[in-house]
Amino acid sequence: MAAGEGSDEEARVLQTLRLKICEAKNLVPYSGPNKMRDCFCTINLDQEEVFRTQVVEKSLSPFFGEEFYFDVPRTFQFLSFYIYDKSVIQRDLRIGKVAIKKEDLSRYAGKEPWFTLQPVDSNSEVQGKVHLELKLNELITDNGSVCQQLVVHLKECHGLPLINGQNCDPYATVSVVGPARNDQKKTKVKKKTSNPQFNETFYFEVTRSSSYTKRSQFQVEEEDIEKLEVRVDLWNNGNLVQDLFLGEVKIPVKTLGSDSFQAWYLLQPRDNGNKSTKSEDLGSLRLNICYSEDCVLPSEYYAPLRNLLLKSTEVEPISASAAYILAEVCRDKYDTIIPLVRLLLHHHKLVQFITAVAELELKDTQEANTIFRGNSSVTRCLDEMMKIVGKHYLKVTLKPVLDEICDNPKPCEIDRLKLKEAENTEIHKENLRNYVDKVFSTIVQSSISCPTVMCDAFCSLRSLAAKRFPNDPHVQYSAVSSFVFLRFFAVAVVSPHTFHLRPHHPDTQTSRTLTLISKAIQTLGSWGSLSKSKLSSFKESFMCEFFKMFQEEEYTEAVKKFLDEVSSTESKEPNVMSEPVHLKEGEMYKRAQGRTRIGKKNFKKRWFCLTSRELTYHKQQDKEPIYSVPVRNILAVEKLDESAFNKKNMFQVIHVEKTLYVQANNCVEASEWIEALCRVSRCNQRRLSVYHPSAFLNGNWLCCKATSENTVGCTPCTAGGPADIQIEIDGDRETERIYSLFAVNMPKLQKMQEACGSIAVYQGPRKEPDDYSHFTIEDSVATFQTLQQIISIVEKLSEHHDRYQKKRSSSAKYGSEENPIVGKIS
Repeated sequence: MAAGEGSDEEARVLQTLRLKICEAKNLVPYSGPNKMRDCFCTINLDQEEVFRTQVVEKSLSPFFGEEFYFDVPRTFQFLSFYIYDKSVIQRDLRIGKVAIKKEDLSRYAGKEPWFTLQPVDSNSEVQGKVHLELKLNELITDNGSVCQQLVVHLKECHGLPLINGQNCDPYATVSVVGPARNDQKKTKVKKKTSNPQFNETFYFEVTRSSSYTKRSQFQVEEEDIEKLEVRVDLWNNGNLVQDLFLGEVKIPVKTLGSDSFQAWYLLQPRDNGNKSTKSEDLGSLRLNICYSEDCVLPSEYYAPLRNLLLKSTEVEPISASAAYILAEVCRDKYDTIIPLVRLLLHHHKLVQFITAVAELELKDTQEANTIFRGNSSVTRCLDEMMKIVGKHYLKVTLKPVLDEICDNPKPCEIDRLKLKEAENTEIHKENLRNYVDKVFSTIVQSSISCPTVMCDAFCSLRSLAAKRFPNDPHVQYSAVSSFVFLRFFAVAVVSPHTFHLRPHHPDTQTSRTLTLISKAIQTLGSWGSLSKSKLSSFKESFMCEFFKMFQEEEYTEAVKKFLDEVSSTESKEPNVMSEPVHLKEGEMYKRAQGRTRIGKKNFKKRWFCLTSRELTYHKQQDKEPIYSVPVRNILAVEKLDESAFNKKNMFQVIHVEKTLYVQANNCVEASEWIEALCRVSRCNQRRLSVYHPSAFLNGNWLCCKATSENTVGCTPCTAGGPADIQIEIDGDRETERIYSLFAVNMPKLQKMQEACGSIAVYQGPRKEPDDYSHFTIEDSVATFQTLQQIISIVEKLSEHHDRYQKKRSSSAKYGSEENPIVGKIS
């Protein structure tokens, strides 16, 4: 099939959020003498909490500084942030919120604005949609008069919020409202569901007039109909407490006709939501939000651009390649290098590209001590590559020692200006020395765990550095240490939460300890910098004093030996390490094994832990495992239909003994666990190709009604059969992101093309700065040809996207489930 001839329907729309919750300020103080609060912040998709920060104690201007990056696994209307005051005895108090519509997220890209906190009002806490069918009938009464009857068929709702973490008990009221009337009817309560099926029909008299005798012409008096509206309100049945408002829909009767009209409507807040409190009194929250939505077309569309990018390593000079040009025109964009690195890594071309770009950069490096220190294409590529392939390496190397430091921190402040009178500097110095020694020893003994692709890149950089500065014996080591110590281990030590080594940003005291350890590791890793003459280079005198404890030859020799090992091209086999790699852990609910009935008591809260060898669950985090599933025994990991147990965010781990049913706390957590479990078990040869999306209860499978528990699955597995465990990158998605970057920067590409033409015509010296002086153009002819190819490919891809968007907009008409109507129409 030729590209563009009918495969548009296979396109995927994928959403990603990168968030940083920076800080809050001017929060409302307590009224008593102790005005400070213990605050934390949550991230919510609509009303579903997906992440929360750690608690910052005793502050009205708490600094959080926590970053979150995740794929959004479902549709949503609002991205919301709630500031809570932590309470030990009562429920945590919601101080205020920031709610941003999905369509407004793009305007905040690249910014860190302050958002005013809004009051939290149950009348404005709304999510979900409702499916209605409406019709105006002409009705002839017994006496022969004609009246108009409104028929409202309430079919179903989707996506109602969780109440206190559980599915709600929803019901609806349906009303016809006007200046002098309010006729209301009510549905039955549906138990424990966020997607209730009502299928109830209600009839309302709209107009009645004795002047209307038998008439075939359908009429409605304009002055009557103009003021009437249909209102559907959703409620959660509170039983012994007050019913909770879930949202409403208002539809003017005048918009309806005699033909039946059905559509999906988004539920809306009440009109008076948020009017009672002055929002400026609650404080502010500073956020960094980057939302991206990728429309990924079928793979064949990306072949030309993908091939052009992958051939970059063969282009001479490298500055004329598509990959290099991408980095040039998007130089100031943080996210530019990520898709390029992931794509080249996926196709085993990254080390060659880094080598070529490093060689170009070294031509302009005049001093050996400045090698690879800037924020260049080389350093950004290496940084991103180490983040991707070095995750397990960091976990097996640093996580145990960082857990020890963070869970039971000892005082380590050695700056006398920051010490209290009673504190002993020598004790602090010894504590810090012990921590530094532990971290340092762990690192220099970890070379066997270093991923092969990192070793290959380090080997190449070392060779290039030695070639560029042949008279400097230390440069081959500093070229590697500038990455592995300065940009990898030292950064992970100071920000363990960023690398998923710790769940949250550490508290102030622990953060200070980690900063001091990180500084020490950077210095110890800079081979050759430990001589007495170098101690004067410390900015802080207390660090200079501290480092006199480390002036032993063994440290420099250990660093040299480690750098020799990680810049070796010998194959590393991290999978044969004696210690299993810790991958993921957290608290979730597990259904009791072997139970046949549905019931709340069947679900127990457990602590789950996944390593490269096994999945275990425990009664509590530090207890021995109650149950273990070896990774090699996992046959499939799939989502579970909500209808199975009337619970959201459930998934199933199908293994050789008995299927394990698990409920995660939110949709993002469920998605992450499924992905982690699928990835670690992807090479299992006995993986299933089909599964049951629901449960076997009361003698039959709820999905396919088969009566034997051993019946083969009825639905294809999403992860497919056994695959290479290394394939974790969606190449089409990364190429789509690169296309988007090229499309946005098309004016720069065209300007660069003009510059190539100018250079080709005029070969004389450039006397004045010009429009293309900031571009690297070594070979104007080769660069011009690549730019021509890029522009042509991007224009064709843009045509495919336009065609898909037209098809998508025509197929998902306004009022469909995919494109619901806003719940109030004027």
